[in-house]
Amino acid sequence: MPLFIPSSNLQPRLQEDSQLRRFWDHRGADRLDKEKQLLIDYLCTNAGGQLHYSGRDMKLSHKGMNISESDWQIFLQHAGATMRAINVPQQEQVDVSEFVASLKGDIVEVD
Repeated sequence: MPLFIPSSNLQPRLQEDSQLRRFWDHRGADRLDKEKQLLIDYLCTNAGGQLHYSGRDMKLSHKGMNISESDWQIFLQHAGATMRAINVPQQEQVDVSEFVASLKGDIVEVD
């Protein structure tokens, strides 16, 4: 069975979404690859894994992006679809969803 990296499923969903694609427009492939690796490192680090996250904190990383509540809800839908697509067990889906929800205050800027 192939190994599925969540960001390999999630990132294309986000980039193809008509509302969210603006966050990735005009970025080169190298930058997109770096962002994918940062996401993997961030999630693994915060889940107690052995990877080291070297990026900025969530508030600074998302400052000025004008991420709205609507953007956030669409992101959550795509994240849930990704977890289902790669067969993440239900309890882990709950754990990831709770962790992601804890980041909302640092990411959503516009109501």
